Amino acid sequence: MATETKSDSQEQVVQIRRCACVVKGGRRFSFAAMVVVGNHKGEVGWGYGKGNEVPTSVEKAVKDCNHHKIRVNLNGDTIPHQIEGRFGSARVLLLPANPGTGIIAGASVRAVVESVGIKDILTKVRGSTNPINVVKATFDALSKLRNRDDFARLRGVDV
Repeated sequence: MATETKSDSQEQVVQIRRCACVVKGGRRFSFAAMVVVGNHKGEVGWGYGKGNEVPTSVEKAVKDCNHHKIRVNLNGDTIPHQIEGRFGSARVLLLPANPGTGIIAGASVRAVVESVGIKDILTKVRGSTNPINVVKATFDALSKLRNRDDFARLRGVDV
């Protein structure tokens, strides 16, 4: 379920949760949505929104994406090196892959990786498979990525 937003970025709904509150007349439902927004050029963000209807919760989640936006260092169509991200008890392992491999990932990690613009990657989720924690662990891993130029700049040497 992907739609286009204003600045050529694409939003993907990772999960929609339904919560029921029992009242005198029956059940009153509310919804929570987890959304990932990316431009396929190295920028991606996640958002979480709650509302009484699904469209309003998705809108709120898309607005929340600006608070959690990151820029990812890529190496062509893959990542520069192996990395592990953690959030809570969720662990996400990201491995660079050869061209033509494709995206080998579960639904939550795939949404993030596709939104970034990565085309070849191997992933493994360990520990908790809660989609919200998996997305946050994937963002943790992507934010830790460094390319050769970053290392050279940090060490003060020329490559």
